[in-house]
Amino acid sequence: MWSDVVAGRARSGDRLPSERALAERYGVSRVTVRSALGDLAGRGLVSVSPARGWTVEVDTGPVADDVGHTVQGFADYAAERGLAARSAVLAQGTRAATVVEAERLQVAPGSRLFAMRRLRFLDDVVVALEVNRLPLALCPALATTDFHHASLYATLRRNDPPQLPRVADYSVEARYADAEERALLEIEGEVPMLVADQLTYNQQGRALEWTTQVFRGDRYRFRASITD
Repeated sequence: MWSDVVAGRARSGDRLPSERALAERYGVSRVTVRSALGDLAGRGLVSVSPARGWTVEVDTGPVADDVGHTVQGFADYAAERGLAARSAVLAQGTRAATVVEAERLQVAPGSRLFAMRRLRFLDDVVVALEVNRLPLALCPALATTDFHHASLYATLRRNDPPQLPRVADYSVEARYADAEERALLEIEGEVPMLVADQLTYNQQGRALEWTTQVFRGDRYRFRASITD
C-alpha cells in the first residue's frame, strides 16, 4: 500500500482514499486495510482524523539513498533503484584552476579544468545541486560535449585512453542552504542541507574529478556498514 502512495508522489497533508475504496482496490477486507493503515500510523507516515480521514504525514518523494561503497554515475545510480534520472545543466565550460582546485586535483595552478554546474532530478523531483571539476588534460572531449544530453561518466569511459573512476574519498557535512540554493532546490525557510564532497581517482590513481553535491536534507540518506 505504501509503495503505491510513494509512486503517486504523495505530499504531507494529502488525503488517502477511503478504507472502503482501499479494500476494493486491493481485494482485501476493511479490517485488513485498517490494520495496515494503523501500522503506517505507528511509523508516523499517516494519521487519521474524523474530519479528513487518513492523510499523509511525510513528504514521500524520491530520496537519494547512498550506501557509500561504489563509485558510479548518477544515471547508473538511479537505474539500479528503478528511478528516472535527469539533469539540468546550469553552466559548463573550461577555465583555469584556482589554487584550491589545483591542490585537490593535483595539477598546477592555472591548469585548464572542465567545470560544470547542474541540478539533479529523480522522478522529476529536484534532489541536488552538483558542481563537477575535472582536469581537461585527462579528457579533452569534455570541452566539446553537450552535457544537456550526454553522460559525464560515459564520456570519460569513451576517452582514449579511457578514464575509469575507481576509488573516491567522500565526506558529508550539514549546513543551511543559502538563498540561491533554496531557490534552485525549491525549498522554503531555513532547511538543513547535506553537502557531499567527493574526490574521485582513475585507474592509475590520478585525481580525476572533484565533485560537490548539495542535497536537500529531505532527499538524501547516507548509509554505511561499520566493522571492528
